[in-house]
Amino acid sequence: MVGLSLGEKHFIQGGIAQDLRCDGRKRLAYRPISVETGVIPQANGSARIRMGATDVIASVKAELGRPSLLLPDKGKVSIYIDCSSTAEPAFEGRGGDELAAELSNALQDCLLGGKSGAGAGIDLSSLIIVEGKICWDLYIDGLVVSSDGNLLDALGAAIKAALSNTGIPRVQVAAGTSNDEQPEVDVSDEEFLQFDTSGVPVIVTLTKVGRHYIVDATSEEESQMSSAVSISVNRQGYICGITKRGGVGLDPSIILDMISVAKHVSEQVINKLDSEIASAEAEEES
Repeated sequence: MVGLSLGEKHFIQGGIAQDLRCDGRKRLAYRPISVETGVIPQANGSARIRMGATDVIASVKAELGRPSLLLPDKGKVSIYIDCSSTAEPAFEGRGGDELAAELSNALQDCLLGGKSGAGAGIDLSSLIIVEGKICWDLYIDGLVVSSDGNLLDALGAAIKAALSNTGIPRVQVAAGTSNDEQPEVDVSDEEFLQFDTSGVPVIVTLTKVGRHYIVDATSEEESQMSSAVSISVNRQGYICGITKRGGVGLDPSIILDMISVAKHVSEQVINKLDSEIASAEAEEES
């Protein structure tokens, strides 16, 4: 919890009202984003994202599994977030566990769509090897190393970067297996397929402070918010998920305006993130 004096609160709110935030940004400007890929060698893919003083890591582990009976034509993705107790004093004890659960659920909503898999930003059908029998299970783990606001957007960007860095082993299915038998597979140790992230969205969180909303809020700005809406948008401009936090309700017309703003801002974020990912992967290979 950020402790601010009355004067500091008025200074933050007044600056946002005048479109000049404490760090010099306008209301719809992000802090500089830096990307580092391949930070966890044991994972199939990993990435580290820094947005200002917010620092997060995401890793992807792929394991063979069995599709669920309800979705035999789709693989499975699980997202787990952990908040380091050193990231912020409030993360010690139950505080960190509660925030980790909240972030995990929000990321599931923003990236994986509904229970049917409809609207998912991650293409679950691409993880199928043999329909109804064998699929890839992706385990995505996120770690909050340092927190200065906007954790959901940063974690979403780290997951997108980690998936871009992910190599899925090529699988050969043995011929001649009957429909009733579990197929035999040969998993390559040398050939890997690049995970397609063209449809994976970025998350844009619009934080309402006073009568205005801002993107990429710092911890101090978040302490003054009445509500926040997180919208995941992919490169095609499709909305993949929406979540809200904060106790104050929002008029439907404001939500529609927020979606329009998020779609506009997401184009800049995706272009910047893709550029940083490409640079990071080129540096990793060199």
